[in-house]
Amino acid sequence: NAIIFQSYTVFTRIFSPYGSSNGPHSFVNVGLGGFGAGALQSILMCPIELVKIRIQLQKNIENLSKNKKSTPLILAEKIWKNEGVCGIYRGFGITVLRDAPALASYFVAYEYTREKLHPGCRESCQESVHTMFIAGGVAGIASWVFNYPTDVIKTRLQAQTSSSLKYKGILDCTLKIIKEEGSIVLWRGLGATLVRAFVMNSAIFPTYQMALRCLTNN
Repeated sequence: NAIIFQSYTVFTRIFSPYGSSNGPHSFVNVGLGGFGAGALQSILMCPIELVKIRIQLQKNIENLSKNKKSTPLILAEKIWKNEGVCGIYRGFGITVLRDAPALASYFVAYEYTREKLHPGCRESCQESVHTMFIAGGVAGIASWVFNYPTDVIKTRLQAQTSSSLKYKGILDCTLKIIKEEGSIVLWRGLGATLVRAFVMNSAIFPTYQMALRCLTNN
């Protein structure tokens, strides 16, 4: 989250047509800032999530289930050794396609909701914790509701190894999932994910905003 919020701030200023931090940024700039932050975080998240997925599926990886020292670091080294940089960054494209639009939606939804709940707060920064709480929760939902199928496809692609490729790419994976399991599988588990996203982000945004203001005032 530190990387996300810092890179969002930087990208928002970069995409500002006037290069000024005076006054609230437009929703377009907010969206572009979130998009840039999402693309940047994908560089870090892609290998981490790939290892996490492989750990969860380690019983299906040859000889790995017998290895009692199958830690994330050992698995990452194994992937790097057997598959190289392409293996450790398998699914990078779909990770960007998930995270960039998700964070664009995330920050736009937050800024829009807080302004609707407390008009003028984007400039005055005087909204209540309750407003931050609701806006943060809405932002969390917005980041997942349209991008959830992309996450499902990403997981399927990253679960593959170079020796057991079932899908040739994003489009092939999507079509095969729909053909073999139906489109409903792309949305399976969305409800629980949205509940978790609301709870987590309703806490993240108030904490971030209050910490930032305390640091700024001091």
